[in-house]
Amino acid sequence: MAVELDEIDVKLLTQLQQDADRTNLELAELVGLSPAATLHRVRRLKESGAIRIVSASLDAAAVGFPLTVFMAVTTANARATERFEREVQLLPQVVSAETVAGEMDYWLTVVARDVEDLEHTLTRIATHGGGRVVTYLRLKQLKPPTPLPLLPSSASRQRRRS
Repeated sequence: MAVELDEIDVKLLTQLQQDADRTNLELAELVGLSPAATLHRVRRLKESGAIRIVSASLDAAAVGFPLTVFMAVTTANARATERFEREVQLLPQVVSAETVAGEMDYWLTVVARDVEDLEHTLTRIATHGGGRVVTYLRLKQLKPPTPLPLLPSSASRQRRRS
């Protein structure tokens, strides 16, 4: 169930999505609250699960991973699925893994230092339950991840009704 958000929550979350390294004092000034009230709201948003984690967004190529590959993976049966899911959790090169509906079962994002590193990851996936693996080499990022288009809860309910 979605967390109820008011206008101040939306402002806080929007600011944190743009720059999670902001100090509490900066956030307070940006949303028009006292530092204590701001800290209380951010803590409440964390406890509610609206904020899962605060992390840095790294440039993979700048830190030694020039290859980014997307993998569409299909597993053959329940046993293969269990092996595959365990292996994905163990591979640090798999930076994102999603279960999807459609022609494939999984969508992975994999980073690699070079072709040899990529080949090693592909082999591990293929030999640990990945029945069919289709790879897509990322040439360039067209649109980086963007902040969620948040609205206060009452506004989002009104928007859905119309």
